[in-house]
Amino acid sequence: MSSAQYVWYAAYGSNMHAARFDYYRLGGTPPATAHDYPGFRDPTPPAAVTPLTLPGSLYFAWQSPVWTGGVAFYTDRPADGWPTGVAARGYLLTTGQFGDLLAQEMYLPPAADFDPAPVLADGCVRLGPGRYQTVLHADTRDGVPVLTFTAPWRPETVVPQRPSARYLAMIADGLRAAHGWDTDRIVGYLAALPGIATHWTEPELRTALTGTAGLDLPD
Repeated sequence: MSSAQYVWYAAYGSNMHAARFDYYRLGGTPPATAHDYPGFRDPTPPAAVTPLTLPGSLYFAWQSPVWTGGVAFYTDRPADGWPTGVAARGYLLTTGQFGDLLAQEMYLPPAADFDPAPVLADGCVRLGPGRYQTVLHADTRDGVPVLTFTAPWRPETVVPQRPSARYLAMIADGLRAAHGWDTDRIVGYLAALPGIATHWTEPELRTALTGTAGLDLPD
């Protein structure tokens, strides 16, 4: 397998949940949404899936009209005092599959492969103004670049927002599947993150994380 043909997609939010990610890969309409995903042109499962830990920080911002709360964003330039080390799930995708994933994040039909050269040269490429349209080269694993996407803004310029219980439950399910963490470790990881630290008590967070995300998978 040539490293030039593949990239690791590092999912750090709801796409750590494999069933959620499969709406991008296979297409379809997640329950409780009206958005139809066209799916990848090549829906072959990822060549590999692995737990990852990214340098940088995770925070919750914006207000999702469907999740009804803040959603996760990654930054490789965290503000002072923010916890560092982001738990993620790596999906080994072809550049075509990664391009299709990005297109769907930008509400465009999949049509072209992703050229990793610009982001590998600069570390960051902004493809549009949307909240997940900035691609970052976060790391390298086994000679293959680890890429993820996030918002274009500087994290210190936005107000952290409280994520909803069902969004956190889905992230928790993804952490259990990807990293094998128990609820205690997940609570410890999430409790200090901006958007959670000042909006959730640990008992409330623990209750939310023991819920079941199931297939209630909004955009």
